[in-house]
Amino acid sequence: MNRITAASWGDLAVLSVLSLVAVAGYETSFGDADFLLAAVGGLLVGTGAALAGTLLRVGVLPTVLLAIAAYFVFGTPFTMPAQGLFVVVPTLDSLTGLAFGAVYGWADILTIGTPIEAPYYIAAVPYVATWLVSLVCSLLVLRWLPRRGSVLRASVLLLGPIVLYISGILLGTDETFLAAVRGIAFAVIALVWLARRRSKIVESERGSDTRSLVRKTGGVAVVVAGAIVVGAAAGLAWSPAAGDRFVLRDHVTPPFDAREFPSPLAGFRHYTKDLAEESLFTATGLEPGDVIRLASMDSYTGRLWTVASPEEAADGGYAIVGETLPQPPLADLGSSRDVEIDVMSYDDVWMPMVRYGQTLRLLDKGSNERAGDLRYNPDNGTAVLTSGLSKGAKYEFSAEVQNEPDTDALLDVPIANLAMPPVDDVPDVVAAKAEEYAGDAATAIEQIRGIEQGLKSNGFLSHGLASDSVASRAGHGADRLIELFTRSQMVGDEEQYAAAMALMVRQLGYPSRVVMGFAPEIPQGAGSVEVLGADVTAWVEVPFEGVGWVSFRPTPDEVDVPQEQTPKPKSEPQPQVRQPPRSDSVDDELLSTVEIDDTEEDDPDRPFQIPVWVWFAAGSVLIPLLIVFVPMIIVAIAKARRRNRRRLDRPDRSSAGAWDELVDRYAELGFEPPALGSRLQVAAALERQSAEQGLADSARSLTPLAIAVDRDVFAGEDVSGVVDHRWTEADATAAAVSAAAGGFRRFVAKYRISKRGRSVKRASRGGRSSR
Repeated sequence: MNRITAASWGDLAVLSVLSLVAVAGYETSFGDADFLLAAVGGLLVGTGAALAGTLLRVGVLPTVLLAIAAYFVFGTPFTMPAQGLFVVVPTLDSLTGLAFGAVYGWADILTIGTPIEAPYYIAAVPYVATWLVSLVCSLLVLRWLPRRGSVLRASVLLLGPIVLYISGILLGTDETFLAAVRGIAFAVIALVWLARRRSKIVESERGSDTRSLVRKTGGVAVVVAGAIVVGAAAGLAWSPAAGDRFVLRDHVTPPFDAREFPSPLAGFRHYTKDLAEESLFTATGLEPGDVIRLASMDSYTGRLWTVASPEEAADGGYAIVGETLPQPPLADLGSSRDVEIDVMSYDDVWMPMVRYGQTLRLLDKGSNERAGDLRYNPDNGTAVLTSGLSKGAKYEFSAEVQNEPDTDALLDVPIANLAMPPVDDVPDVVAAKAEEYAGDAATAIEQIRGIEQGLKSNGFLSHGLASDSVASRAGHGADRLIELFTRSQMVGDEEQYAAAMALMVRQLGYPSRVVMGFAPEIPQGAGSVEVLGADVTAWVEVPFEGVGWVSFRPTPDEVDVPQEQTPKPKSEPQPQVRQPPRSDSVDDELLSTVEIDDTEEDDPDRPFQIPVWVWFAAGSVLIPLLIVFVPMIIVAIAKARRRNRRRLDRPDRSSAGAWDELVDRYAELGFEPPALGSRLQVAAALERQSAEQGLADSARSLTPLAIAVDRDVFAGEDVSGVVDHRWTEADATAAAVSAAAGGFRRFVAKYRISKRGRSVKRASRGGRSSR
């Protein structure tokens, strides 16, 4: 086994400390120190694999393969112990997570809301980062740095921790984690380490005495103190504010688009007609007056209210979250709730919630696999499970309820200045009614209350059921809202009134959104509340500065629509109201929701299919191997053709070819043979370079071989009997220098193909023909 020097152990320790200082920047994404376990694990596994390969005297490629195996074998307890058997034994889930996290975790970490707790494989990101950095740095410390321990080479080793440091910044948030302390500590450790190595080099070259040692120590101290002072001052003077920090998550659009799913408000009548008496789900932990939120819609297309696309959303949109949910940017929160939802006949992707969630955890079977399907928008307090909720689903969450002041308390409170997605094709009559109902009110809250009261007092409630006295058409497109305001009586339900009021508020220049949910009767002290389809409702929310989104409910309670007593004469001209053409595709009775069926029917005749995770695991291993081995194989084939071409030439040229092959082998190992010169001159140059690199013993046979080859080429004698011997000598010399050069240089040589020696070959041929 190879012996590892004390200096190498010290270098490994310094680089490990620097890596830990660097990876601490991930704290802003993960929110606590749990990720440090994965980071430390990566350091131990990567460094341990490099040490094992060195002690066992195996090449770089076997060491890398050993490190990959160790990555999977030892990664489970450091990253996902819950998926391991007895915490430490890898399982199929943990092995898949380690592979998946190493490839896709980098993208997930930018779109998951902080603090990051899901998906389960996300801890593989700091684990693979420190594993890779420690493996590369350790291999260089043990196999590359001892050959020429220059300060420049030591500086190259700092690139790994520096890249790790930068990744913590780019993958983090606007907040910092001990930025000044970590930056100064990193700089001081690196400077002291480099200065120490330089002093050792100088001492070995010139010797040392007490005075020079004191002088060097003082110089190092001055440099380090200066770096601390300058770094601290520069950090205080030029460090960016939290909002100005460049982090990748601010420039990455979350991949989830809620508009992939139908707008819940379009299926409002589906609940009031088809599911009115159906038990959708039960909720435990509610208090009287609580309203369950389903979805919040802030964009109007002229046909329906829907959730804005990620490109249009003014808030952060829906992002992957863990059990801890991000907090709303604008909310005055009050009392808390601990709620549990048991799904019965409800079947959709939108998760019933109560105001702003604090934590959320899936409880049903297969919840670990579906945790990555959870998306949450902290601005509006709504959640989506992309794989969908169906009968048997169960989850629990804690939430805090928004405090909503009365009208008098909001008289002097301005509307929050928020950018909202656009609303398109708003009918003129909606803007006119907004001005009419707002009247001469002086404050924003009075104007909005005026609109709310105008709709409640002038309208009538009808769900379009057979028991209703007046028919009410479903939908909330532009044509339906024109009909709402222009017919003799204003008739509709929560769908039309909430949609109309939100547009009317927008016409006054204020932000607004439509929220759909459920308002069941909740008795005092009720344990479990059954929510029916008839409990569906919709309302409007408007944001106030420092308060949050305040709710408004414009739907009237009056259901008895007065009947006209005397019909108007046919000859009386009717007022002409300009109406846009209605699409034939819109049903008069119901805008039905789109059923999304993600299930695949079982086909007994269907051939066996390999699971996706098998393809993924195989690709994760085969693709890196192909990247490593395919170029190596191509180069090896080219070298074999070169060798055969030289070996199978006529005897004198074959002897010269043995020398050319040897020179090329040297060049591929990193030596620099002269481009022009005799064989003796080339041999002298290679022997000198070998001595400088401590490989003199392996190059002793170069000069004798050069003399022998010159004799074969220029003597004019038959050399058929010695050609094989020349090739054997050349191969033995090449093997000796290759073994002495070390595994890293041998590995790099496999990717090199040298064309040196051609000038010597031409010279030898010229000498032969001149006779």
